[in-house]
Amino acid sequence: MAENEKLQIIRHSCAHVMAEAVKHIFPGTKIAIGPAIENGFYYDFDFPTDHKITEDDFAAVEKEMRKIISSGAEFVRKEISKDEALKIFADEPYKVEIINDLPQDATISTYEQDGYIDLCRGPHVATTKEINAQTFKLQKIAGAYWRGDSDRPMLTRVYALCFEKPNELKEYLEMLAEAEKRDHRKLGVEMDLFHLEPEDPGQIFWHPNGWTIYTVIQDYMRKMVRRDGYQEVNTPAIMPRTLWERSGHWGHYQRNMFITESEKRLFAIKPMNCPGALEIFKSRLRTYKDLPMRLAEFGHDVRNEPSGTLHGIMRVRGFVQDDAHIICTEEQVAAEVAKFCKLLKRVYHDFGFEDLVVKFSTMPEDHVGDLATWQRAEKALSDACHEAGLNYEIQPGEGAFYGPKLEFKLYDCLGREWQCGTIQADFQLPSAERLDATYIGSDNQKHHPVMLHRAILGSIERFLGILIENFAGNFPTWLAFEQAAVVPVKNEFDDYAKEVNEALLSADIRSNAYTSDENMRQKIKMITKEHKTPYILVVGENEKNEKTVSVRFRQNSGLEQKTMKLEDFIAYVQEKVNSHSTEI
Repeated sequence: MAENEKLQIIRHSCAHVMAEAVKHIFPGTKIAIGPAIENGFYYDFDFPTDHKITEDDFAAVEKEMRKIISSGAEFVRKEISKDEALKIFADEPYKVEIINDLPQDATISTYEQDGYIDLCRGPHVATTKEINAQTFKLQKIAGAYWRGDSDRPMLTRVYALCFEKPNELKEYLEMLAEAEKRDHRKLGVEMDLFHLEPEDPGQIFWHPNGWTIYTVIQDYMRKMVRRDGYQEVNTPAIMPRTLWERSGHWGHYQRNMFITESEKRLFAIKPMNCPGALEIFKSRLRTYKDLPMRLAEFGHDVRNEPSGTLHGIMRVRGFVQDDAHIICTEEQVAAEVAKFCKLLKRVYHDFGFEDLVVKFSTMPEDHVGDLATWQRAEKALSDACHEAGLNYEIQPGEGAFYGPKLEFKLYDCLGREWQCGTIQADFQLPSAERLDATYIGSDNQKHHPVMLHRAILGSIERFLGILIENFAGNFPTWLAFEQAAVVPVKNEFDDYAKEVNEALLSADIRSNAYTSDENMRQKIKMITKEHKTPYILVVGENEKNEKTVSVRFRQNSGLEQKTMKLEDFIAYVQEKVNSHSTEI
């Protein structure tokens, strides 16, 4: 048995133990489902209205779970008929609903341990003693609609962590504690980067500090794509229903679109930029000599995400993508994907991410286009991966509705996986059945191009959230909203502090002179904690006389305080910025 498979069985078995413990402590509770998930499991419960669980009850539930585990009870599997199942679970309405959805002749299995019986396909461990009593921990409570339907009852979902060995749980809890310190929502407030308004969910109010970092990222990406042969475009924020119907989005994505009306016509605020790029391509006659055409757009998109899924700036309703669409011939697909992969690796390197995993997502059930076209698209993408020297993992059925895709997942300093970059091969949108984009080939005949949808950072908002947590707010020099802070030892040296600051600003170094009446220690404490500025330049009489600065490098950089000529410090910072170094 594979190690991961064994762990999933332990987790699912532990979920049954938790359900039994909950029913012991909270009589009358109804059970729904309790699958194993990454890092643990959850179980959905319907508690009596007068006796609901809170996190204060976790210790009691865990104690009861350990008591059950120590009993060494066997997990006994039994196959029963549908009618038998309905009798056994007559007092469990959620189980009854699941059973009623099964065919009449279905073979149904149950598992029983220590007198607790649950509807389950299994498998499970042999006995409860195979679950280590020191490797699980109840984590949190959340609301969850039954079967994800907002018109159905709201259940209480209890999440738990579960691992095979105690040290694995300990290490994961330590990681969670560190992640909490790095939470972008917490640091966003402390560093005055942005705020979120409850009355306007999923929309970000960027403050000067945060917007400075945002525009640095955007300007960097603009420079990189320009160098790589892209032309930047901009398309309307609102487009008519007729266009979205032809593109296929109206039929496959309408639930996530904000709809508006004008002069009895329906329009949608764009959730993505691809139809607009093809409209630009179609605006004049194109030939094979114009291909590939690489159109980049920092398009502001809006998606009607459910409020329960929103999370800081990581999951929002309004966002900007470093989007681009490569319109090319089928023969050019492999070379263009390989070229894109090279650019993506360079960009991720500059942001400090070296380890990548590539996932290849194939045709989903909900798709447009015929099987033969999908097979050609998947083969083209696969060939491109080989040309780019990329290994990938298959994600069956996870492609976009219009084409297969590659997803690039990076890892932060805590080992957490983030999916950011993507490239998708689309044979559908330019087709005659959709937006009917054509070019004149070398044979003087009309042909439909292929469209490659691609992004490197994905949502800039989300990527910035990842960066905040990865660096714990201690941004490398080239990204920091304040690269240098000039602090006079006394107010009598304010003029020299201002002179230094003006020289830094003239050299395009983001700096501020702190000449308020607060004492030097207070200023340095604030700059260190709230701004996390890479360099604090302390200036006094010696520095003024010698035209130097006393440089205090950011804490934990491993560098000592150093006195430098002002021009040498400027050159030092410019080298860090120009090289996109992630070191101070």
